Amino acid sequence: MSVPAIPRDLLPADGRFGCGPSRIRPAQVDALAALGTTVLGTSHRQPPVRHLVARARAGLATLLGAPEGYEVVLGNGGSTTFWDVATFGLVRERAQLAVCGEFGSKFAAAVAAAPFLAEPQVVDAAPGTRALPVAAPGVDAYGWAHNETSTGVLTPVRRPEGADADALCLVDGTSAAGGVAVDLAESDVYYFAPQKALGSDGGLWFAVLSPAALSRVEELAGRWAPASLSLAAALASSRKDETVNTPAIATLVLLVEQVEWLLDQGGLAWAAERTAASSSVLYDWAEQRSWATPFVTEADARSPVVGTIDLDDAIDAAAVAAALRANGVVDVEPYRKLGRNQLRVGMFPSTPPEDVEALTACVDFVVDALG
Repeated sequence: MSVPAIPRDLLPADGRFGCGPSRIRPAQVDALAALGTTVLGTSHRQPPVRHLVARARAGLATLLGAPEGYEVVLGNGGSTTFWDVATFGLVRERAQLAVCGEFGSKFAAAVAAAPFLAEPQVVDAAPGTRALPVAAPGVDAYGWAHNETSTGVLTPVRRPEGADADALCLVDGTSAAGGVAVDLAESDVYYFAPQKALGSDGGLWFAVLSPAALSRVEELAGRWAPASLSLAAALASSRKDETVNTPAIATLVLLVEQVEWLLDQGGLAWAAERTAASSSVLYDWAEQRSWATPFVTEADARSPVVGTIDLDDAIDAAAVAAALRANGVVDVEPYRKLGRNQLRVGMFPSTPPEDVEALTACVDFVVDALG
């Protein structure tokens, strides 16, 4: 079967809809190119790169509304690395992990494998539904994802009522940070990698730590951990606007440009309004089609930044995604391990609602052309 050619007037201005790595704005690339012979390839211990780190930390604190006493910490690696960092440096003895998709399960697996910790409690939910933390005595750390990237489920950032007074709330904000409203006072550690709403590349993790979390880091600093996974070392370096090891400088440049652009547009409130508008376009479109259905059935659990849309079994979602890719509309395939006949659409702040609307028109055209 030949691939249908989508009329040019239907195509979005930018055809990238990935859920990470996500769309990077041309202005960010220009900023990176401008530093190609001055900052790239220079020492990360010297002022130019340390200044970038300082801008990243300050900008993120402002964008996310970090309360008084919270600190932005960063380190080498992404969120996968941070799960190990948190296992060594934040969980005292027993954790509870709420799991509703692939990424929540990865943190739960890291904690469960640690021989120095008690078996964690796991609150499980089927993909496409929420798993909420539930207060339990003796739990000193609760972990869950603000936005489950694999399924498009949004879970509120809210402390479990009745939790022990010194229990920490560790929230994976990887695909939410910078695109979804959040009250950081309801968390102790809000951590993320920058390759989604923050429009950057991978290679670094960031975490906003509360005073209680900072105290926990100090408390557990004597526990053995590989040097590269020491949260105490990352905290000490971050306070000097450095990373323990050489950072991905290009990632820092792209991140800083995105954070400052978001702040110039109106901050997190503007970004959240924009992603809400984009996701409304997608979900409304799906509900108006007899052959498309939002995978997340509970409306207020639908992510504004990662939209998952099931297609009728008579329509091959893989063929639709392949036809879109052949026309320059890319990365709408579902999460590989979910195994559903669906499309997954990234709608981070760099993607305007009109591009999402154009994407839906392209899907309509392809489905009709494929028959």
